[in-house]
Amino acid sequence: MTEINQTLLDAVERIAYEAGDAIMSIYACDFSVEKKADKSPLTEADKAAHTIIVRGLQALPEQFPILSEEDVEGFTGVDANGRYWLVDPLDGTKEFIKRNDEFTVNIALIENGKPVLGVVTAPALEVGYVAARGLGAFKVEADGSRKAISVAGKPKAGVSWRVVGSRSHPSPDLSAWLEQLGEHTMLPMGSSLKMCIIAEGFADAYPRLGPTCLWDTGAAHAVVLEAGGRVETLEGTALSYANPSEKLNPYFVVWGH
Repeated sequence: MTEINQTLLDAVERIAYEAGDAIMSIYACDFSVEKKADKSPLTEADKAAHTIIVRGLQALPEQFPILSEEDVEGFTGVDANGRYWLVDPLDGTKEFIKRNDEFTVNIALIENGKPVLGVVTAPALEVGYVAARGLGAFKVEADGSRKAISVAGKPKAGVSWRVVGSRSHPSPDLSAWLEQLGEHTMLPMGSSLKMCIIAEGFADAYPRLGPTCLWDTGAAHAVVLEAGGRVETLEGTALSYANPSEKLNPYFVVWGH
């Protein structure tokens, strides 16, 4: 088992903030937008953050393979102990392009299919979320102060569910799911912040009935787990990262209890 300690978590957090600084310097200027093969947008900020994160992770004392959204081909596979870094250098590129500030840097350590360390930073909002196995989950404010966070628990009978949903990816399957859930209020949010809002106790459920990739969820999933929540497929099994050759996640729900 990997030594998951505060030193490692702090080092990954520093790398994420460095990537965030590079993103913000580009965000402040006019930037170009390319289209990837799958038609999803790519900016110079995605590439700059990727370079910084990979360089930072490769400089750490213990080396693990790196699966980044911006270099899928460069991934050498899971190591002998089932470990790898899972990186989305800029999650919410659409939010970045729209300049609505709801984009994040995401770095997770996966071990045997489970996220055991996660750092999510939202550079424009000046907030971060960090967690590691056995260390708990924390929200980091702009001044560097941090507070422990935990999920809200299941709403009491008669209390409306607070459901967080995608700002850029509405899903036709969602209305049927919400009807089954019962009385609820919707909170639209971009990027992996949706999962962090659950971890913080500000929402109760996040149904994702649309396509996502492993790197979209890994880091925030670690935060949700350490905050006491669950991320499950529609069949009720834990969302797994054990087979990174299968890049797409199944539909899932994040529960704050």
